[in-house]
Amino acid sequence: MSTHNEHATDAKAEARSYTLTLTMLLILTVITVGASYIDFGQGNIVIALTIATVKATLVALFFMHLAHDKPVNGLIAVGGFIFLGLFIMFDLIDINTRRDAVPQILHPPATQAVAPPAGAAPAAAPAPAAAPAKKE
Repeated sequence: MSTHNEHATDAKAEARSYTLTLTMLLILTVITVGASYIDFGQGNIVIALTIATVKATLVALFFMHLAHDKPVNGLIAVGGFIFLGLFIMFDLIDINTRRDAVPQILHPPATQAVAPPAGAAPAAAPAPAAAPAKKE
């Protein structure tokens, strides 16, 4: 825990800082929800991860007091969030470029019978054999 208490000298300024940070986090949340309803293709991933990275940075800097600590600690935290967002984004984009994301070992064998499509008519049942005629 940090022993730096220089930032806690003005309670009104600190409350204003927390209120502004909370407002920014709520606005970014509304933007994230709004962007989820719009189809940007693969851009949805980039937008969501960018907003999540900005939100994580705000939380780390203000609620975890890294903004008032040594500058190198804040720089390391921000850099970590940015690189984490980039790595996840590139992984998700790479997965979307694959033709078949299911491993070959999980494909069913070719000898299994394939069920007919849902809307197809059922196959005709063989006609029952005629019963032998009774002699009277």
